[in-house]
Amino acid sequence: MPSEKPLLIFDGDCSFCTSSANFIVKYSSLELVAEPWQYLKLADYGITQAQASAKVQLWLNGKIYAGHVAVAKLLQGQKNPFYRLIGVLALFPILSQIARFLYFLTAKYRHKLPGGTPACQLPKR
Repeated sequence: MPSEKPLLIFDGDCSFCTSSANFIVKYSSLELVAEPWQYLKLADYGITQAQASAKVQLWLNGKIYAGHVAVAKLLQGQKNPFYRLIGVLALFPILSQIARFLYFLTAKYRHKLPGGTPACQLPKR
């Protein structure tokens, strides 16, 4: 059954992703739940294992958002107006391309970020 609360779906095999998800849940203004995709029935959320392992997913109000859009939606739900503004700006066309690229770099090199391990590395395509 899909969660009624906003659900952050992340890669539980990645230490960086797990640490990031825990940080977000702890400090978010949203009443948010985070679960590794490995523990969920992904079909309930309309996503595949490949999608869940490649990008963070956010189940919010019955819709799924991925990658930089998921992060922007999380920021838009914060009480702090500065974070909300960043979330809104991150989805403007030109800025969205920049946010997408920054998310891509973060995902690609997550194994080199604090808390990351070689197990966090995305598979080669």
